[in-house]
Amino acid sequence: MKRAVTEFDPKDFLAKVGDGRTIARHRKNHKLFSQGDAADSVFYIQKGEIKVSVLSEQGREAVIAILAKDEFLGEGCLAGQPKRMSSAIAHTDCEVMKIEKHAIVDVLKDHPAFSQLFVAHLLTRTIRVQEDLVDQLFNSSEKRLARTLLLLANFGKEGKPEAIITKVSQETLAEMIGTTRSRVSFFMNKFRKLGFIDYNGKLEVHSSLLSVVLTDHPPIKKEAPSRRK
Repeated sequence: MKRAVTEFDPKDFLAKVGDGRTIARHRKNHKLFSQGDAADSVFYIQKGEIKVSVLSEQGREAVIAILAKDEFLGEGCLAGQPKRMSSAIAHTDCEVMKIEKHAIVDVLKDHPAFSQLFVAHLLTRTIRVQEDLVDQLFNSSEKRLARTLLLLANFGKEGKPEAIITKVSQETLAEMIGTTRSRVSFFMNKFRKLGFIDYNGKLEVHSSLLSVVLTDHPPIKKEAPSRRK
């Protein structure tokens, strides 16, 4: 009797330790890699969030993205990138699989199912980068902040119109959208007064915040007329 051939499952591959694959738990603020390190592996986030940032020659830091569960990072090594172009730090306690370059090259070559998953990730990331560039070039800091909050809350994914995200400091938000902390504080307070967001231990982002992104002038709640004698 012929033995049944086990079908390759990308999710199974990304869940278990194997040749060239290790899994590690990282505490918040642990650095997975630094800008300038050798680019020799790809990482896959199983749990938690990773902050990706770059540092200029003048010492100014900019946050590129905050990546979450089921996302890859460090894929530049597959395009011949010899050094890391950014740093990756655990934004929360997290669990991450490290896949050596040779291991991910082999699975991409041998298993179309994994290739499709990985290409979909790359296309999504490319679209996100293009949208970020347009956002920086044409939108106000208020719109950039609203869009960033919606992205962090995974708005539009899996039918979650109102999502709760982990704590993100105003300093980090300022680095992500290219403005000052005072401006972020001003807009956060404005969004809260308008009912677009709530603070309750964590930050709750409501779907109504989308109005800031879609319109030039977000709706303002009308105040009750004053009663003067």
